[in-house]
Amino acid sequence: MERTLAIIKPDGLKRKLVGEIIKRLEKKDLKIIAIKMVYLKTEEAERFYDVHADKPFFKSLIRYMTSGPVYPIVLEGDRAISRLRGVMGATDPAKADYNTIRRDFGISIERNIIHGSDAPETAKREVSFFFREEDLVEY
Repeated sequence: MERTLAIIKPDGLKRKLVGEIIKRLEKKDLKIIAIKMVYLKTEEAERFYDVHADKPFFKSLIRYMTSGPVYPIVLEGDRAISRLRGVMGATDPAKADYNTIRRDFGISIERNIIHGSDAPETAKREVSFFFREEDLVEY
């Protein structure tokens, strides 16, 4: 079993798509073992996305991720990282496969509605950013 982190970004809540996104994740046999709604402070968003600090889109990304609540979700399942990335689709919604979350709901490469960990090491770091081990519910 593998764990990964997804984040439904601020426009997911604003556009009332949280339920639809969760439904799609669950249909891919990704089990939710933790979820919460949080407002990221600027410093938190900068720390979370520090790998992009030198990129031209960094400041805009931070403004976007702090513009409203986000939903961090810990998912568990066989090959959870690759399955999540498959259901999310490519970062750029215009290049994402049909019937993926980003293709169907993303507005732009920046406002692509969902974040997902890209590797086991990243997933471990990202899960622990939002959740303690005792927050994760096994069932």
